[in-house]
Amino acid sequence: MEPGETITYRPIGIIHSPFTKPKGTPIQSIAGQGIKGTVEVFQEFIAGLADLNGFSHVILVYDFHLSGKPVLKLKPYMDTQARGVFSTRAPIRPNPIGISIVSLTGIEKNILSVSDLDIIDGTPLLDIKPHVPEFDCRDNGKIGWLKENIHKLSALKDDGRFH
Repeated sequence: MEPGETITYRPIGIIHSPFTKPKGTPIQSIAGQGIKGTVEVFQEFIAGLADLNGFSHVILVYDFHLSGKPVLKLKPYMDTQARGVFSTRAPIRPNPIGISIVSLTGIEKNILSVSDLDIIDGTPLLDIKPHVPEFDCRDNGKIGWLKENIHKLSALKDDGRFH
């Protein structure tokens, strides 16, 4: 790959949620506990859903399609100081790709029922991966600048600053 070379992805589905705009949306899926929605997987990808029903959680990989112009330093929701974008989960990134771990509550044909959402209705879905605690969780992980601010998570919602 050369710097500046383009990579193109196409959505495999659409995420549906009760959130119609960024403002007011939880800023992480753990803060969206109990918020329900669905994931519509396009017909051509239905075979890929085989065996997913045995997992309690899935990782949704999606496009931050409503995010603003990318920046490399920004003031994140959980801090008052500007931080490097790669030390945040803000949507205004060089590649506006988001991830959320959601509870998988059911699968009916091409529709996944999910809860614990922090995603806006109509968001393009790029991929689904099973969440496996033994793969995805690290004991005693350090959380950098968030250590002083993590207690704010449940009280914060998107305030529109990145859209």
